[in-house]
Amino acid sequence: MLFFKKPVESFEIITLRLSGMRFFCEYEIVCKGETSEISRYDFKFHDGERERILDTSVTRDTSEILRVLNKCGVIGWNGFHGAHPRGVLDGTMFNFDAAVNGGVRIRADGSQNFPHHFRDFRQYIEDQLRG
Repeated sequence: MLFFKKPVESFEIITLRLSGMRFFCEYEIVCKGETSEISRYDFKFHDGERERILDTSVTRDTSEILRVLNKCGVIGWNGFHGAHPRGVLDGTMFNFDAAVNGGVRIRADGSQNFPHHFRDFRQYIEDQLRG
């Protein structure tokens, strides 16, 4: 069995950072056993320092989040680097980092260039946070 074909069976923490010309936010999903906490943080700059501020958070069943991770194929995102498309003057940059399956790391990044099902994953997070 190839590594990328193995499903995500567990996770410790998942972090998704997004930034653009006028925003910077971070989503974090932390496994707490049978439930997991999904949080969104905003960042403010004060006296030259960046301050991380919790905007909102919700609790969801860990099994539900695992289903979404596998449906979106995040294990296959490892090593993805989405170079900024030529001719695009603005956009959203992302950085994805996850510790899954007992310490396996998934890392991906890009600039207005995303892995398959990235938008579905982000939409799931936003939908949960909106209630």
